[in-house]
Amino acid sequence: MAGSLHDDDDDDLAEHHEINVTPFIDVILVLLIIFMVAAPLSTVDLPVDLPAASTKAQARPEKSVFITIKSDLTLAVGDTAVSDGAFLDSIRAATDNTDRRLFLRADKSVSYGTVMGVMNLLRDGGYLKVALVALDAPGDARPAPKDAAPKTFP
Repeated sequence: MAGSLHDDDDDDLAEHHEINVTPFIDVILVLLIIFMVAAPLSTVDLPVDLPAASTKAQARPEKSVFITIKSDLTLAVGDTAVSDGAFLDSIRAATDNTDRRLFLRADKSVSYGTVMGVMNLLRDGGYLKVALVALDAPGDARPAPKDAAPKTFP
């Protein structure tokens, strides 16, 4: 409490100069609730057909290090085939900088598990910047494989 109602010296009540923050907190909480409700409503959710960008492809950095997983599951760094044991050594010979981006490309017949195994080897070697390489499909949409099941989403 700020003080008592009875003072021994005189009969007048003493004035206490304190700011009552309770109404201020109430107003802030009401504004918070209003903004929490209004923020999701302010996003626009209209179906729009956006045009495709026609920008030029970015230039490749000089001396990029490409890692290739061939269809027979052999590895290659650049154009040189390497064994699993010499894989990280050949990457270190190609680049000594672990912060440099490596480009990983794999044949489409290679399983996802094999690609992840190579990425785990790279991560264990300290190479964390790995870009996946794919070909651009002609047109806007990529054709689905003939034996692929129709896409369903939960």
